[in-house]
Formats: sequence, C-alpha cells, structure tokens
Amino acid sequence: MNIIHVIVLAIIEGLTEFLPVSSTGHMIIASSAMGIASDDFVKLFTVAIQLGAILSVVVLYFKRFFRSFDFYIKLVIAFIPAAVFGLLFSKKIDALLESAITVGITLFIGGIILLFVDNWFNKPVINEEKDISYLTALKIGFFQCIAMIPGTSRSAATIVGGMSQRLSRTAAAEFSFFLAVPTMFAATSKKLYDFYKEGHVFTGEEIKLLAIGNVIAFIVALLAIRTFITFLERKGFKLFGWYRIIVGAVIIGLYMTGHNLKVI
Repeated sequence: MNIIHVIVLAIIEGLTEFLPVSSTGHMIIASSAMGIASDDFVKLFTVAIQLGAILSVVVLYFKRFFRSFDFYIKLVIAFIPAAVFGLLFSKKIDALLESAITVGITLFIGGIILLFVDNWFNKPVINEEKDISYLTALKIGFFQCIAMIPGTSRSAATIVGGMSQRLSRTAAAEFSFFLAVPTMFAATSKKLYDFYKEGHVFTGEEIKLLAIGNVIAFIVALLAIRTFITFLERKGFKLFGWYRIIVGAVIIGLYMTGHNLKVI
C-alpha cells in the first residue's frame, strides 16, 4: 500500500461515509481495482480511517454532543442492536466482505428503494433529535443492523429507518450521523484489537499511512456532510438512488460476464 492508495481510499471514505451509497462497498471495489484488497493492513485501514470521518461529526455538531445526557441514552439504545448482531455474526459479516458481487446486488436494490423513499415517508412529525423517543431510537438501531450486509450503506439504512418513524429527512440524516460515532468507534476498536491479537505489529510506515488517511477522511467528510444536508433538504434521495442503481448494475454486469470480482 502506498501514499496514492491512501489518498484514494481516504477520499472515498470521507465522501461516502455519510452519504446513502455505502462507503464500505466503494472501498471494497476501489481496493480490489487497485489490487491491494487482499492485504491485511489494507483491510484494517479501510475500517480505521472511519475515525477521521466520525471526528468530523463531533466537530460539526460539537454543541449537540454536550446538550443533554438524554442524547447519549438515545445513542446507546440505538447502538445496542448493531453491537449484539455484530458480535454474534462477525464471521459471517467478514465472509460477505470478501465478494464484490454482494456489494453490487445490495447497491442496486438499495437504489430502487431510494427512488421511492421520499414519497413513502412524506409526512414527518419529528424535526429535531430531542423529540425522538427511546423506542424510536431502538427501532432505528435495528435498521442499522441491515447495513452489516456490504453495499447496503449504514447511512441509508438508518436514514430510511428514521424516516419510517416519521422523522424529517434532515432529522433522520443528523441522527444517522450521531449514531455513526459509537458504531464506527466500536467497529474500529474491534478491528484494531483483532489485528493486534493476530500478532500484527504496526510499522512506522503503517502508522504514518493511518495518520494521513484519517486526516484526509476528516477534511473530506467535513465538506461532504454539509453539502449532503443542503442537497437532501432541496432534492431528496432520487439522485443517490439512480447512482446506486448504475454502479450496482455495472458490478453485476461485470460479474455476469466472467470478470473476477472476488476481493480475496
């Protein structure tokens, strides 16, 4: 893995982490295309640079994170389903990460859903996080579990989940951002622990690459979040739906024509 790989993957992470297009799916495809997907450090890197992305949420919404203790209770409640399912099915999830065709199929199906989601849930009654009940937070947390299938998009699953509970598009997107903080922190911590447990030791070069990747992901995510919220308020999800359908169709088409898209 070299500095060019780092820059490409970090930009992809920063751009896609909070958009409903699947950051994991895009990084699986990108690392596979660059021929580095089978490397253990690369697999760790694609998860570890999420720390830079989630830091952008804390910076942009700094005051919201210190407004009330109730805010944290809701995040913990919403986080629990993914934590439980992640521990129970971690091996199966890792297996799914090894096939790009899974990404193609879920991108395509998710894209179709996004074409219609604005019409399905067009009568919101919750416009702010403070009005989200504990039960609603838990339901959104179960939607987040769907995103364990690569290509689904954690952002898409939680935003659609929020809208299904009558949150406005903006409220659903912001709660999705907030929920990303404990979820991705836990996922990164587990990945780092597993990496260490397997006997790997970071070299000085690897530490430098991780640092650069997180800084780039942080900066790009700052810009992406603000742009996404503005776009979402004005245009909704259809453009993201069509994007997912096109990308998914290309991946499926390549697979059907005999191209080897297996990541390992």
